[in-house]
Amino acid sequence: MAIKSFKRYEKKFIINKEQYNNLIPRLLQYMDVDEHCKSGKNYSIYNIYYDTENSDVIRNSISKPYYKEKLRLRSYNVPSNLNDKVFLELKKKINGIVNKRRVVLTLKEAYNFLELGIKPTSNDYINKQVINEIEYYLSKKYVKPTVYIGYTRKAFFSKEDRDFRLTFDSEILTRRDNLSLESGFFGNNILEDGNHLMEVKILGAMPLWFTNILSELQIYNTNFSKYGNEYMKYSFNQQNNVTNTRGIKQIC
Repeated sequence: MAIKSFKRYEKKFIINKEQYNNLIPRLLQYMDVDEHCKSGKNYSIYNIYYDTENSDVIRNSISKPYYKEKLRLRSYNVPSNLNDKVFLELKKKINGIVNKRRVVLTLKEAYNFLELGIKPTSNDYINKQVINEIEYYLSKKYVKPTVYIGYTRKAFFSKEDRDFRLTFDSEILTRRDNLSLESGFFGNNILEDGNHLMEVKILGAMPLWFTNILSELQIYNTNFSKYGNEYMKYSFNQQNNVTNTRGIKQIC
């Protein structure tokens, strides 16, 4: 098992195809492509988000509280067996600062922990701490696999400040059935064709050169949560289905 911990600010932008095509060449003057983008290609990220029966986690999240947290199971490949490595992550946001705690497990260890309450074993103090945090979270909330969200990503790091990172997510596919990472990459795209979700991840202020480029290309900050947008679309469709069902009953 291995652990990583991240603490940073995140800013989000929705950009169209033209803005993206104009932005990337400008970025390459100041940033390097992430090593995971082999030969310049995007890499993929797959997630299962855990929530309560009544969607309490995401409903609280979109109300923009001072403190919020989400639990998700993540992989960077579609697992082919229970020994494949996955990331179990507890993402917290406190007054705009993102703190992500995660531990690397086998898929079997993750399922045993999430479904059966069997804690993974580790001799490392920090690993134990994260596992205990997730165990406490699970004791407070009866959560279950709720939504799959997968996407492709291109990422960049600043040449001068490795803490300044940009990611561009596209083809953000979501579904509420076949809720396992092994099921593969498919679902409904919650982004318009040609659009990208750009996320700025940084510990402090954005570089001046970057803010100047954003201004020139008329790229503006927005609020966008992948799970939040999925939930709002899902809720809207559910309400429409109820309304249509009632209408049919009345006509009959």
